[in-house]
Amino acid sequence: MSRKIYLSLFLWLFILVGAARADILYLKNGRNIEGIIKSEDNESVELEVESGSVTFRKEEIENITRSTPEQHELLRKLWEKQRSETGKRILMQKLEEERQPKKVEFFRDRETIALNAVLNKRVEARLILDTGATLVILRKKMAQELGIDPESAVPDVLLTLADGRQISAKRIILASLKVENTEAENVEAALMLEEVGEGGFGDGLLGMSYLKNFNFKVNYVDKELILEKISE
Repeated sequence: MSRKIYLSLFLWLFILVGAARADILYLKNGRNIEGIIKSEDNESVELEVESGSVTFRKEEIENITRSTPEQHELLRKLWEKQRSETGKRILMQKLEEERQPKKVEFFRDRETIALNAVLNKRVEARLILDTGATLVILRKKMAQELGIDPESAVPDVLLTLADGRQISAKRIILASLKVENTEAENVEAALMLEEVGEGGFGDGLLGMSYLKNFNFKVNYVDKELILEKISE
């Protein structure tokens, strides 16, 4: 944005702030409340403020300064702009917090790294970290908890396990996959349609379809998986 355009926007906002005028309730306790009178009767005054409305009894009010409908309209525009700016700041703060590296504690399962995960915000699973797996891979026993009938599922992918065995599987999309406080959405996964032994497999493998959303490294000393969300 050019300096000229920036100054024009600043000038517009400055004029808007200067032209906007609120109704003011002067209370008997010494406080002044600014807003827009929304309704009024012999008993009370309802005042619209930026975050909602508040009602005062007439006996609480010493005096009222009233503004024009045109000034009210300008004040509402100012409130709307301020809410928009506040929303942007909150969003940017949230995005910045998400980008901060998160430390996820793991535990050793034989010679593997195991992590507690939540699938689709409700299904708990223990997944084994496997950076060599292209997809998140889930064992057949997870199907029922995910609301999938493995007997009627049509296999569309063939998985090759570490021992050379090939297992038929169904490609699915997990709406969300969360490992402690780190979450990714629309994660591609493969649901096995055949049973496999435990063999350090847990409930499945945490593969690259989840990990690709992060810069990650493993801290074996402190038993932590460090995940830093990649900006979209």
